[in-house]
Amino acid sequence: MNATFNNLLSLLDNTESGLYGKDFLLTWEKTHNEIETILAVAEALKNLRDRNISARCFDSGLAISQFRDNSTRTRFSFASAANLLGLAVQDLDEGKSQIAHGETVRETSAMISFLSDVIGIRDDMFLGAGNAYMREVGAALDEACADGVLPQRPGIVNLQCDIDHPTQSMADLLHLKTLFGSLENLKGKKIAMTWAYSPSYGKPLSVPQGIIGLMTRLGMKVDLAYPEGYGLIPEVVELAGIQTKGSGGAFRVVNSMEEAFKDADIVYPKSWAPYHVMQRRTELLRSNDHGGLKDLEKEGLANNAKFKNWECTEEKMKLTKDGKALYMHCLPADISGVSCDEGEVAATVFERYRIPLYKQAGFKPYIIAAMILTNRFENPAKELRNLEHRGKERVI
Repeated sequence: MNATFNNLLSLLDNTESGLYGKDFLLTWEKTHNEIETILAVAEALKNLRDRNISARCFDSGLAISQFRDNSTRTRFSFASAANLLGLAVQDLDEGKSQIAHGETVRETSAMISFLSDVIGIRDDMFLGAGNAYMREVGAALDEACADGVLPQRPGIVNLQCDIDHPTQSMADLLHLKTLFGSLENLKGKKIAMTWAYSPSYGKPLSVPQGIIGLMTRLGMKVDLAYPEGYGLIPEVVELAGIQTKGSGGAFRVVNSMEEAFKDADIVYPKSWAPYHVMQRRTELLRSNDHGGLKDLEKEGLANNAKFKNWECTEEKMKLTKDGKALYMHCLPADISGVSCDEGEVAATVFERYRIPLYKQAGFKPYIIAAMILTNRFENPAKELRNLEHRGKERVI
């Protein structure tokens, strides 16, 4: 048995978790042991793949892909994860389904789930609605199982909602664990989660909320920085502060990118829309007020333009610890002089970190696969051992 793989399975043997049969909707709903379990399973699956050993633990079954917003990395990561485990992917295109004709969430959830094992949902457009929608789907699945309509209840994986982006933040965490050597080594490290200028408007709050909601649990020093008026959901910010009390970390909100960057080990400059703007946007979207949406966009872009100096530049990177902080981004980044005239990050900074950024993104399929596997198998260590013992080559 591979030594690294064996160590990961030993960790799983000694870690209790309650992930079996449970949806993965918010990282802060999961225990520290459950977070560690997801990371270990993801690493084990990557180890199998790297050694050309098939990780197909399903002989058949569907993974339903429901994206209510555009996506590249997460969409393909979900498909890759499902395929890695042996599930076929079926996209739920609402425009081509009876949802467009008024079919209820209750009915749709049952109809797509007869032979399904997991439903991945991305719903980040409406503040106050995305996570609630996922829970509505879950309740409908519970009812269908209780009534004997479904032989099994598919798990739900949050592929991004209005509150959290757990597959992103967990992939980010695995990237950091890999680079720094262990979760223990992250304690005391400073991460600057900062707003950055973008020539676009309406970007979700879920990435910065996901980062502060997860990293504050690991004993890290977390700075959340944004210009006045660009706050996040207050309850999530409050939660981040509370979580540091149990982890030994620190959390503060500052209104200076430079202050957040000072002595940081990791920087994460990312644009998002102000909380109050997203609230108004939701109301306008629901009322189909296209004129109001255009006016709000103009207002949002004009306000963004006041803070063009919130850019990750070479000068700001020099403020970080030894001038060598790790630059992170969920991608795609607004790169000044490349994808836009002025944006979140200087082209030279982005290019220097481009390969680490791609590697950061590369952990997401394994994180999603780990969320699926732990939902469907009560003893993930046993299943992973079976896969290695079977030793079926992925590429023959």
